[in-house]
Amino acid sequence: MANHASAIKRYRQSQKRRLTNQMNRNRLKSQLKKLRAAITAGKAEDAKAQLPETFGVIDKSVRKGVIKKNTAGRYKSRLTKKVNALPAA
Repeated sequence: MANHASAIKRYRQSQKRRLTNQMNRNRLKSQLKKLRAAITAGKAEDAKAQLPETFGVIDKSVRKGVIKKNTAGRYKSRLTKKVNALPAA
């Protein structure tokens, strides 16, 4: 453990940031899993309803620095293709 006051403060700050980053990463992963599960199950209506919500989470993740801009674009493109390929039920 650190002995200097500034190092102790730095440690506290890094712990807070770590928890925030974990929360943001988990939110993104959960939303992607939910959408991919709907796609795999073939639930076209559910997938189309979840797509805008997922895009919002992806865009927010870019702003928070969880993923990069190009990665977000790639996710959105691939998810859109998969959702559009689903047969309309």
